[in-house]
Amino acid sequence: MNGYDAVDRALLRALADDPRATAVALADRLKLSRNTVQARMARLEASGAFLSFERSIDPAPLGYPLEAFVSVHARQKLLSEVVRELSRIPEVIQAHGLSGQVDLLVRVVCRDAHDLFRIDEEILAIEGVERTETSLAMGELIPYRLSPLLAR
Repeated sequence: MNGYDAVDRALLRALADDPRATAVALADRLKLSRNTVQARMARLEASGAFLSFERSIDPAPLGYPLEAFVSVHARQKLLSEVVRELSRIPEVIQAHGLSGQVDLLVRVVCRDAHDLFRIDEEILAIEGVERTETSLAMGELIPYRLSPLLAR
């Protein structure tokens, strides 16, 4: 891992195991001083090591028990406008630009199949969207993780 020494990697592994750990708990676990942990955390944060600190919230209790992935084929010249319009749809919870035949992979949540149909219609109505392909998510089998990379 370029730019991170053994202490940084140990701190990142500890945070991957327990994202809510306090500086005191991390210091105790890693046998470091609290000040060292706090300084390292500040440096890691400043370097962009951490992604969003937004808490992950399960959409099901909010009334959105279904999740789907929508592959979007768009006109390249209008891609930024398509992304801007997608961001205005509340049920769009994530989108990635892709290389290859699909331009965008959009993650949406919905109440039921009828709601998914409505969301698909909204996406198709965006100027620049040529077509979509929608797949209902059957369940998350491997959650987002970096622990195996950090352990390497």
